Amino acid sequence: MRSNMIMLFPLLLLICSLSTVQSEIKPDSKITPLLNQGREPAQDSDLQQTCTPDINSVLREMSASLAEVKVEMRHLQKANEAHTAKVNELELLKAELDKLKQENQAQKGELITIKSRAEITENQVTTLKRDGEVKRGAFSASLLGTESKNIGPFNTHTPLVYKHVVTNIGNAYNPHTGSFTAPVRGAYHFEFYVYGHHSHPAGAVLVKNGEHIFIAYEHSTSPNAVSSSNGVTLLLEVGDVVFLKLWVNAWIFDNENQHSTFSGHLLFTM
Repeated sequence: MRSNMIMLFPLLLLICSLSTVQSEIKPDSKITPLLNQGREPAQDSDLQQTCTPDINSVLREMSASLAEVKVEMRHLQKANEAHTAKVNELELLKAELDKLKQENQAQKGELITIKSRAEITENQVTTLKRDGEVKRGAFSASLLGTESKNIGPFNTHTPLVYKHVVTNIGNAYNPHTGSFTAPVRGAYHFEFYVYGHHSHPAGAVLVKNGEHIFIAYEHSTSPNAVSSSNGVTLLLEVGDVVFLKLWVNAWIFDNENQHSTFSGHLLFTM
């Protein structure tokens, strides 16, 4: 309705303008008969009177329409501003979210790095602890625990197994085989004690990788018990084995008092 009235307004203005121009033309003009041919002068006056109120009405309606349009435009402008502000806010939130995602990714990377470093440190601590235990390696064992008996004599050199372990730092001594295996290259000191009765000699030899090193041996014809001891410092490579053998045709005695013993410890690494 409003748009139709706006479109009719120029047409009404044109009609009213023509009527006004026609009324202003003098009668003596030659054009007058042609313009006035077929209609009465009163009709021009009636048309002019009719156009004036119609124009005012249209103008009033158009003014009201323009006012409404302005109001709507203001509302649209405010809505547009609110929408723009909302869009800007969303863009800021998106930028903040992207920033948080990047920080989260960076923190994940730092966490992975810290975890890797922690694992490396833990492995290093374990290695240092193991190396420290190896460097403090020492053992001491007696031939028997609570038993009381003689071992031997035999007609050949026989390995001795010292079963009653008192100390075994680094676990380099094996109580099932009686042998000590060097965990690191270094200087080691060993001591061994043998105890026996007078009717047979008491003796044992310290062996390194099958090689006889030092012997502790005692033989007496008196009715008293006999004992002997010896010690040695050896340079051992990793994996070298040291143990004791009962000397051929000799015996060795032990009981709960632990007379016969075998000990050793690492002096320093090399």
